[in-house]
Amino acid sequence: MIQIIKASIWKQFGASIDMLKNSIEQCPEELLAKNKRIFYITYHTLIFLDYYLTIPPKDFSSQLPFTIKELNEIPRDAVDDVVPHRFYSKSELLNYLQASRDKCFNLIESLTEAKLNDRFIEEPEQGGRNYSITEILLYNMRHVQHHTAQLNLFLKQAGIEPPKWISRAK
Repeated sequence: MIQIIKASIWKQFGASIDMLKNSIEQCPEELLAKNKRIFYITYHTLIFLDYYLTIPPKDFSSQLPFTIKELNEIPRDAVDDVVPHRFYSKSELLNYLQASRDKCFNLIESLTEAKLNDRFIEEPEQGGRNYSITEILLYNMRHVQHHTAQLNLFLKQAGIEPPKWISRAK
């Protein structure tokens, strides 16, 4: 039964990541650089994809550094208080996404029935989430899907055909 669960989670989570990849690839570099909202949503999604795959979360370290800003310091177009140190190129973002995709696959592949019940526990200042590994994977997948849909809307508004639906990861 665990093999069916792992395969199903990976096929759907991997498809979500692949859809995000296609959205980033579809976005012209100049639009990514010019439209800060698109850049911040992309960056935010990548950071939290990686973060929610880090067990325990206190061990999280991003490949693309950021600073946590106070509310009054957050740039107007930023999604939250996680502000990148600089503009990261599309290739840097895609490389980070590939590393997180690999991390996701490896985490899911390593799951056992016992590990499904392990906990993702944050400190209160990070949000205080206390989820099973199963739930944090589903939460993370939903988060990726949500922001991928936003990116696709921005692409469409810019006159760019958004990528097609992917039903399952390979």
